[in-house]
Amino acid sequence: MNLVLIGPRGSGKSTVGRLAAERSGREFVDTDALVVAAAGRSIREIFADKGETAFRALESAAVAAAVARDGAVIAVGGGAVLSRDNRRTLRRSGWIVWLDAPAEVLLERIAADPASDESRPPLTDLPSGDEMRRMLRRRRPFYVGLSDLRVATGNASPQAVADQIVEWLSGREKATPPAPP
Repeated sequence: MNLVLIGPRGSGKSTVGRLAAERSGREFVDTDALVVAAAGRSIREIFADKGETAFRALESAAVAAAVARDGAVIAVGGGAVLSRDNRRTLRRSGWIVWLDAPAEVLLERIAADPASDESRPPLTDLPSGDEMRRMLRRRRPFYVGLSDLRVATGNASPQAVADQIVEWLSGREKATPPAPP
């Protein structure tokens, strides 16, 4: 059974995922890294050259490849939850944890990451704060509906979040996650 981390860009999925995998003795898989490896180019370049539809197809293939593992910690790209097929695939794969943070915190984290602008495309032509709030409004119902646990990451260290998730997971090792809708 996998542990799947969902949430928007900047919520800490990759950082927390690596820590949670290390603490729980699991493999770590990042679907964005799988997309980049498969395409041989950055997500920004995929968007620029092929468009969002092509990126989303690569992302769905990466989600399917990631969940084919068993017992992994999987960080899923923030927009993967927009696809009904991805949501069903993720739901069948194990426990799902939503990493949640306010838009302002997400924007600060993204701005502090020098690789973000080079590797990630803007999603709209809106100013970044408006873009983030709009994206969160659109995706929030999917994060809420899919998650077994919501963890607020806004004021917590990645280590504390990983510890919380691993502790929560240890109480569910023998349980079965909810069935897909």
